[in-house]
Amino acid sequence: MRIGVIGTGRIGTIHANTLSRHREVGSLILTDVDPARAQDLAHRLGETAAPGVDEIFKWGVDAVVITTVTSAHAELIGRAARSGLPVFCEKPIALDLAGTLQAIGEVEAAGTILQMGFQRRFDAGYTGARDAVRSGRLGRLHTVRALTSDQAPPPAAYLPQSGGLYRDTLIHDFDVLRWVTGREIVDVYAAGSDAGPAMFREAGDVDTGAALLTLDDGTLATATATRLNGAGYDVRMELAGELDQIVVGLDDRTPIASTEPTGPPAADKPWTGFLERFGPAYEAELCAFVDVVRGERANPCDGREVLQALRVAEACEVSRRQRRGVWLAEIAGAAGTAAM
Repeated sequence: MRIGVIGTGRIGTIHANTLSRHREVGSLILTDVDPARAQDLAHRLGETAAPGVDEIFKWGVDAVVITTVTSAHAELIGRAARSGLPVFCEKPIALDLAGTLQAIGEVEAAGTILQMGFQRRFDAGYTGARDAVRSGRLGRLHTVRALTSDQAPPPAAYLPQSGGLYRDTLIHDFDVLRWVTGREIVDVYAAGSDAGPAMFREAGDVDTGAALLTLDDGTLATATATRLNGAGYDVRMELAGELDQIVVGLDDRTPIASTEPTGPPAADKPWTGFLERFGPAYEAELCAFVDVVRGERANPCDGREVLQALRVAEACEVSRRQRRGVWLAEIAGAAGTAAM
């Protein structure tokens, strides 16, 4: 199997390393807007660098992995679909619903494969939580609490193109909430704060956000995020039911300290970022993509799944700006069902 990797930044480098080691992948063609960066990675991996995206399609590949800037995703997905090629793409498809729906439409019209990169679906903790919920271990689920906290904010130049905290960060929590519970989110109430660094206000974004979400079976969920968690990178999910409660993301590297005299000690080496925290999950999702391309498993996260998470993020943004509750039915895009 020959795979084209478009984008050789941080995530692209990780994915190229994973694919280069995979026994079913014979070779890679790498390209980037910075040709020297692609050439350097190709040299280190013993793979081939292409001068541009056109060569990826002209030289012939069996599948494409897209890890470029977000603004290029939809067009590249469409181009791959028209070429009849399976695609793995990092989230999001696009920052708006119209662009997302157009790209999904091209994939569906072509009858090709689009697997999206929501890596938490491949994390052992979230997989365990999903199994616990589906097995009935928790009994009736009544409360879910999800959080994502970055240790340090991204560069100021990134914020205007990020889509904002709900679309860029909390969209992971919205997706995995649907995936773990198997339920749909029906309404949201969201708020945000831009009281931190001025760059967030200048970008029309917030540095901290929170949302109250109601699921279609009456379960209540909260999702919070911040760009300013100096203690470390913290991603957790707590699920409470009538019979039991569990937590994802609580280990000896969780950047949290107890004030109880007999509580656990603070982490000696707290997580610092998503690449470190979710390293095994990133590898697992690319291995799953190879299996999907080979016809050995079903697509674990298609474009419609991303659309649903984006609709929740859009609803939260409307709620934050208008200071009101928002029904998901108000947000454009066909309603789907959670992956069962």
